[in-house]
Amino acid sequence: MEAAAIVLILIFVFIIYVAMAIKIIQQHELGLSERFGRYRTTLQPGFNMIVPFIDRVQKVDMREQVVDVPPQEVITKDNVVVTVDAIVYYQATDPVKLKYNVATFILAATKLAQTNLRNVIGDMDLDAALTSREVINTELRAILDEATDVWGTRVVRVEIQRIDPPADVTEAMHRQMKAERDRRAAVTAAEGEKRAAILTAEGVKQARILDAEGQARAIKEVADADKYQLLTVAEGEGQAIERVFSAIHAGNPTPDLIAIKYLEALVGIANGEATKIFLPLEATGILSSIGAIGELFQDQQSE
Repeated sequence: MEAAAIVLILIFVFIIYVAMAIKIIQQHELGLSERFGRYRTTLQPGFNMIVPFIDRVQKVDMREQVVDVPPQEVITKDNVVVTVDAIVYYQATDPVKLKYNVATFILAATKLAQTNLRNVIGDMDLDAALTSREVINTELRAILDEATDVWGTRVVRVEIQRIDPPADVTEAMHRQMKAERDRRAAVTAAEGEKRAAILTAEGVKQARILDAEGQARAIKEVADADKYQLLTVAEGEGQAIERVFSAIHAGNPTPDLIAIKYLEALVGIANGEATKIFLPLEATGILSSIGAIGELFQDQQSE
């Protein structure tokens, strides 16, 4: 009975010993194995064996962590006190440095972030600090990343949550922004009126130009039409005269016929309002023809 109890005790102790020797490391962790208080090796995720009561394992989370930097008052370059709140995201890169080079990493990172945040914003004016958050984030991340490298961490990013000026400064900024908006509205309205006046003037100018061009074109077309009419009439009269002249020459008129036509023309002249009539020098020949015609009529009457 005593032997069986001893065996059971030994089996129980062995089970406890094996259970204590088995260490399971999660996927997001790394284990630091220490033997008699001295770092021995780094345990990878999965199944690992150690020597119980001799080895001790410290687990280090390798995931990205967040450090909330408490709000603090910072004096800007133009002597304005602002309240700044930031968040730092970091990730462990070397678990050995993280465990053995710094006692309390969160506290150390927080104080380091606060100190450098005062330095970065202290070199800026209030307006620059309020409008340059991305610049502050980038500059602060570079400083913290370099400083925390000895602690086996990497600063992934830094985010400024808020920058709050004093109440009186905030009110003054609101008044300034309202005045600026009013000024821009007035400038925009003036520019609109100016543009409208310019467009109206341009419209009137274009209308006058088009009207003048239309009148000039109309005058030109009327002149062209009158010219065409005169040319056509002159051409017609010239052709008529030419045909009459050709017909006269083709008919070979006698002096008697010419004298008769001359008399008919004298009748028309005599019916006019003129009180004086001038006859050409060639009228003597025509008058002699008229005398010959008179004699011819007398001979016919005597017969």
